[in-house]
Order: sequence, then C-alpha cells, then structure tokens
Amino acid sequence: MNSKTMGYILKRILLAVVTIWVVITVTFFVMHAVPGGPFASEKALDPAVEAALMEKFGLDKPVGEQYITYLKDIVTEFDFGPSLKKDGRMVIDIIGDGLKTSAVLGVWAAVIALIFGVVLGSVAALRRNKLIDRVIMVMTTAFVSMPSFIMGSLLLILFCMTLNLLPANGTTAAGLVLPIITLSLSPMSNITRLTRSSMLDVLGQDYIRTARAKGVSKTKIVFGHALKNALIPVITYFGPMLAYIVTGSLVVEQIFAVPGIGRAFVNSITNRDYPLIMGTTIVLAILIVVMNLISDILYKVVDPRINLE
Repeated sequence: MNSKTMGYILKRILLAVVTIWVVITVTFFVMHAVPGGPFASEKALDPAVEAALMEKFGLDKPVGEQYITYLKDIVTEFDFGPSLKKDGRMVIDIIGDGLKTSAVLGVWAAVIALIFGVVLGSVAALRRNKLIDRVIMVMTTAFVSMPSFIMGSLLLILFCMTLNLLPANGTTAAGLVLPIITLSLSPMSNITRLTRSSMLDVLGQDYIRTARAKGVSKTKIVFGHALKNALIPVITYFGPMLAYIVTGSLVVEQIFAVPGIGRAFVNSITNRDYPLIMGTTIVLAILIVVMNLISDILYKVVDPRINLE
C-alpha cells in the first residue's frame, strides 16, 4: 500500500470521526430541545419522585454539561449509559442483544440480494430486449416501487395466514425467513438494475470488441472482463446498503416482531429513552461511515486504475 493510498485512508478516517461527532451533537441537542421529558408520560408521578429520577440520571444538569459528560464517556469508555426505561439495563447491552438478531437478518438479506442481483442483472444484460430481460425489469421495478411494509404484509398474509407455512413471529430461525426475503427484495432489485446497466456499458467498450475479434470465448469475456468491471457501481451501493440492512429495517422488524436493534430504536423513541436513542443513532452512523470507507477502498481492489483522491 503506497503513501498516497495511506493518506487517503487517514483522511477518510478523520472525516468519519468528524461526521460521527456531528451526528452525536445534532442528535443530542435536537432530542433535548423537544418539549417534555422522559418521565412526563408516567401516570401520577409525584414531582419529588420525578426530580429524584432526573437527578439520578443527570438530566437535572445544564444541557451543555450533559453533552460534555456524554462525549467524555463515549470517547474514554464507549459507554452510552443506562437505559431510562429498561430497569437500569445498560444501553450498550441492549444494542448488543439487538445487533445479534439484526446482524443475522441483515447479512443473509445482503448476501441474497447480492447474489441474485448480480446474476439477474447479468442475465438481463446478456439477453437484452428479450423476454427474460423484460420480465426481470418488470419484476425489479415492482419490488423497488413497493414499500417494505406492503411487501412484508403481503408475505405475512400469504405464507403465515393463508398457507400457514411459516411463523409470523421473528423470534425463531423459521420466523426470520420472511423478514430476510422482505429486506432483500428492494436491494436485490437495485443491484439487478445497476448490474444490467453497467454490464451493457462494459460490453460496448472497445476492449470487449477486441477480445471478441481475437476469438476469446464468451464465457471468458463475460466473467473475466465484463463482470469484474461492471461490479464497481454495485460495490458503491453495497456498502451503505449492508450497513442499513444490518442495523435492521424499522418497519420490517415491527411487522414480524423481530427483536432487533431497529425495534429497540422505535421503542426508544416512543418511550423518550434518551440514552438508547443516542446509542442506536451512533451505532447506525458508525456502520454507515465504515461501510462507505470499505466500499471506497474496494474500488482500488476491483480496478487498480482508479485513483483515490
């Protein structure tokens, strides 16, 4: 790895740190600016008890002082503090438990989306304007256009209520099948369309025509030359997509009752659990930033001609 590449990576890491700091700062102050408090919804809560709770969790201090303390805890110990609504459980433990499920859900969905997307996109490009190409394009357009809550609801009705083949609750291995399919359909369709357009562009390049003129086999042209260069846009999309899927789709996890980080995030907003809101937001930001960085570095691996600047 040369000095230019190392310089680029260090610059991106510094930018990532600044981005995460901005996310923390904006989320913290916006969250505290919303009227009300985390204990305002409690029924018949005595003012003295509410004051004691505010003091216990440090919410009685000025917002600026809370912000400095929070940043210090994150930087020194990566400590998000205790949850305000989960009986004293630490936020990092809640996020860890949610990520175990969301990671399984997301990795499987991402792998399925990548494999089927690349295969279908390649087939559509190689059979351009044929029946199979048009069928694939119609299907992918429908999957992209249809919101995840509609797709999830349709799968739930068909496979759980009508056919009774799979459980509706996402707490078991069998129960994760439908959430995985739901999460994978939209990114699979995007990857299919990206692969098709990129493959068509590559197949029209001069070096492909030269390879054909020299008698190189079609299989070697497709897999040895065209597909490798056509994957660059897919890599651009795959990094942020993987981060989004792994953290869990909020809607999908709610529909199938999947105990992932997305469901925990929704509950934290509903309950005004400040530490859990902050913790899940920071984890999501870190995953997206890291995946973007990895995607940029993979450009160089796929195509050494690309200059990292």
